[in-house]
Amino acid sequence: MQTGTNDTQPHTCAGAPPPGGGMRARMRDVVAGLSLASMNIPQVLGYTRIAAMPTVTGLYTVLLPLVAFAGFGASRHLVVAADSATAAIFSSALEKMATPGSAYYMALVSMVALLSAAFLLVARLFRLGFLADFLSRTVLVGFLAGVGVQVALAMLRDMLGITVTAHNTVVQLAQILVHLPQASLPTVLLSTAVASAIIVGERLAPRAPLPLAMVVGAIVASATLGLSHYGIATIGPIESGLPRLHLPRVAWNDMLALLPVATSCVFVIIAQSAATSRAFALRFHDPVNDNADILGLCAANAVAGLSGTFTVNGSPTQTAMAVRAGARSQLAQVTFAGVTMLVLLFLTGPLQYLPRCVLAAIVFTVALGMIDLRALRAIWRESPGEYGLALVTAAAVVGIGVEQGIFLAIALSLFRHVRHSYEPHTMILRHDPHSGLLEPFDVAAGQETAPGLVVYRFCADLFYANSARFGRDVRLLVDHAPTPVSCLVIDASAITDIDFSAASDLRDLFTMLRQGGTHVIFGRVSPYLRADMDRHRITPVVEACNIHVQLHTAIAAARTAMDEQAPMPLATGPHTA
Repeated sequence: MQTGTNDTQPHTCAGAPPPGGGMRARMRDVVAGLSLASMNIPQVLGYTRIAAMPTVTGLYTVLLPLVAFAGFGASRHLVVAADSATAAIFSSALEKMATPGSAYYMALVSMVALLSAAFLLVARLFRLGFLADFLSRTVLVGFLAGVGVQVALAMLRDMLGITVTAHNTVVQLAQILVHLPQASLPTVLLSTAVASAIIVGERLAPRAPLPLAMVVGAIVASATLGLSHYGIATIGPIESGLPRLHLPRVAWNDMLALLPVATSCVFVIIAQSAATSRAFALRFHDPVNDNADILGLCAANAVAGLSGTFTVNGSPTQTAMAVRAGARSQLAQVTFAGVTMLVLLFLTGPLQYLPRCVLAAIVFTVALGMIDLRALRAIWRESPGEYGLALVTAAAVVGIGVEQGIFLAIALSLFRHVRHSYEPHTMILRHDPHSGLLEPFDVAAGQETAPGLVVYRFCADLFYANSARFGRDVRLLVDHAPTPVSCLVIDASAITDIDFSAASDLRDLFTMLRQGGTHVIFGRVSPYLRADMDRHRITPVVEACNIHVQLHTAIAAARTAMDEQAPMPLATGPHTA
């Protein structure tokens, strides 16, 4: 699978059908777009409560921004729309600058979207898409599982018909348990029926647009039977009409105050969008172009700001909905935008009858599908350590939030990698009694390759944190050898870089060894390592004649040096390790 961010790779329009597609693929994406609209339109309306914006602005986030990303982005699956993480970021900051819901508050919100677009453009120009390379498959599996748990728990409140005020998932669960006796029985029964019908229906007819049928049926039933009279909450009235493009007017001092807010939004947008697009690209073996996706996100936020709505982001939940509905290209998202336009013009009236619990039940089933138990089991079988990282990522997303969970997961992944470099595999090469070849063995006191000779391999680049480990191993082998060590041969096949601190430690170590009568010889030295040895003045300490490109020539040089001191037999045949 291609996961690079090189802009020279062929760029295919994200809205085009996948290779091997045709009319059938287009029709599938159109149907998926209709189903996606039925599930997501009510959901984005809910995000306006977090953003403290008029309800209709939620529809604006899935109108022009979707089309803009489809035109400029690369991901076939990513749905760019309103998102709870970014909405919470800017709403908590802007409510101190203006009254939530006021005209100036709306201008500030739109300006945050425009500033986010500007920062995303800078990120694209500097090709910061490489930051997504730090999201491993393990992190992505844990990330989606955590989002699935988070969203599933968040949907329980509407499925039960109770009120929950907390944003944190753990506190939400506590409030749900406290208010459980107040749950509405009709709401619970309708939610259970919808969720059960979708789960069973997906097994029997996986390609059927069940969520779309559920939404249409629920609207008809609610309008004709008056479900709101039975305590089942509905979406409620929504304004109609298309957005008017304009540049928000914000005071210069307030614009400067918005820069930190926009910066925080951009970090979340890049991290969450990259995590989501890569997770679904891995699932379908699609190529990834993170820089093109950043440009698409830039365009989406630019039109969001100009159309009077708020910052948009790559949504893992809505992307999972699109994939589950059968979407395989951005044509589904463009269809979604088309349906949104029709709703804004003609269908805001019927939409007000949609029960919230029906929407919650649909999203609940999608959230469960984001928890990939098969992938988690595979990680556990092959790498228990990485399985723990996946669980920590999922727990962080649930416990402290999506954006914090992503950054924590990246930090833990890097820490795990650094830990491996800090404690790399090290070994001594000794002659195998059966094959007669050099084979690796664990470093231990009293080990030697041959009388007077130690061949040592260090399996990592040398830097300030692990150079002490290198020195301890060498001194252990030299000081506790059965016979005095005349030559220490270092197999440098895994060493390509030496930093300043490690070089200083090596010069001291090699000087001490030479003073004790031990020659230091390097084998399998790459051009990169040789350049570092020259630059850090290690070459004069060990002498250029003792630096070899191949291991067998280094061992031959050691034999010559040892023969000059005291002749002794030493095998010189082919050496492998």
